[in-house]
Amino acid sequence: MQDPVASLGTVDLALIAAYALGIIALGLVVSRRRASAEDYFLASRASSWPVIGLSLLASNISSTTLIGLSGAAYAIGISVYNYEWMATVVLAFFCVFFLPFLLRSQVYTLPEFLERRYDRRARVYFSALTIFLNIVVDTAGTLYGGAIMLKLILPQWPLWQIVGVLALSAGVYTVAGGLKAVIYTETVQAVILLGASVFVTWFAFDKAGGWDAVMAAVDPGRLSLIRPLDDPGVPWLGLVLGVPLLGFYFWCTNQFMVQRVLSARNAHHGRWGALFAGLLKLPVLYVMVLPGTAAIVLYPGLSRPDMVYPTLVFDLLPAGLVGLVVAGFFAAIMSSIASTFNSAATLVTMDFVRVLRPGTDSAALVRSGRITTLVFMVLAVAWAPQIERFASLWQYLQAVLAYAVPPVCALFLVGMFWKGANARGALAAIVTGLVGGGVLFWWNVLAPVPLGLHFLLAAPILFALCTVALVAGSLMLPSQAKSGVDELLWTPAFFRDESSALATLPWWQNYRLQAAALLLLTASIVWTFR
Repeated sequence: MQDPVASLGTVDLALIAAYALGIIALGLVVSRRRASAEDYFLASRASSWPVIGLSLLASNISSTTLIGLSGAAYAIGISVYNYEWMATVVLAFFCVFFLPFLLRSQVYTLPEFLERRYDRRARVYFSALTIFLNIVVDTAGTLYGGAIMLKLILPQWPLWQIVGVLALSAGVYTVAGGLKAVIYTETVQAVILLGASVFVTWFAFDKAGGWDAVMAAVDPGRLSLIRPLDDPGVPWLGLVLGVPLLGFYFWCTNQFMVQRVLSARNAHHGRWGALFAGLLKLPVLYVMVLPGTAAIVLYPGLSRPDMVYPTLVFDLLPAGLVGLVVAGFFAAIMSSIASTFNSAATLVTMDFVRVLRPGTDSAALVRSGRITTLVFMVLAVAWAPQIERFASLWQYLQAVLAYAVPPVCALFLVGMFWKGANARGALAAIVTGLVGGGVLFWWNVLAPVPLGLHFLLAAPILFALCTVALVAGSLMLPSQAKSGVDELLWTPAFFRDESSALATLPWWQNYRLQAAALLLLTASIVWTFR
């Protein structure tokens, strides 16, 4: 089947233009009131839980998600949703064991937290890795995903020009206003994004004959979340061992996600916002994954999975709604790009500029963040077209993370519960992760005869190696006890003290009860599609 021909009417173009101008204007209006480093990088630490939750969703649901989820559902089945529901489990874990200590530390970045737990070397490593992943994976992937859609509308434009326009659109208000502008615009974008996804789902299932018709026509294996060990998508062992690790990195240690929680006015709002984001992830199955399943019935011969979402939009939706959905697609692109630009700028400014030049005033730090954002815009635009060499956008995203993030997960997870983890052990884990990840990536991906190991199984193998290196290095190479570590560790005593504090709140404000209800709701969905 040929790729769809995208035609936009006057109403569609007007809606898209109104959205683009409106969201940029909102970001610039917010920008006028912010000047200090805390304002620019952490939105004055005054964000409320609804804003945090919507902002987390908008940052997470990028063009890569819209295109990748429906495309993966079309190609291999709905098991791709395992990444989405696992977010609720990871966020519940985050709220109980990590979030209070993160907010208490008053850090600007996650690498800064890692320095307080270990040493400067751990901070530099994690900051450099995060900046690399933010630009090469998150931003470049989002720009490429957006270009796939826009290429249909503007076929005469070269890919790099489309990517450049997208980057500039989000970069304008990010450079000016920092995180406050990003969060304000993301709140609006999340609402538009969810509404647009509902329209796509409605028309896809209506054209395919309804829910029952799609469920009956599609192979039951493609409608199952729990897949056999040899499944090419998400084998059950990878679901148990690999998906939680990638989820922990993304939701608990990735600067461009956690930065929204760092902006919370207090721990309660941080927790409620994180759990609200987890709740908003559950409908993703119905409004972003299952439309790809309906496309199996509607378009059995698409040229490639990445074309599923654009085909649904341009082939099914009437004039006017196309403009609304494309605006929602742009909302996903701009919110994700703005998030990664701002977080990368925060990392460079706070982890390198402020450390190397401790006397730098607040205005100079903000200026550094703006310059960094502009530089990263150029780098992301240059790299994004290279993603075209991979089989699919989703494959590109997950494969890179699986080999890169296990050392980070080991440093945070072990260091969260074991006081004995020290800086020398951390260095051993980092070196093990770098060497082991490089060797395994070559052996499993680049070698003439690849190993054939699923990337969701490669990630836990690397994590286990890094954990052993961290524990062994800490025991064999003891170092002087680092001051302040006790304040960064979860302990049973902390849990008991917190229980006493929560007893004074109304039951509906108790985040533990909220988390339990969220997990039960998640389990019911997984059981239904097991």
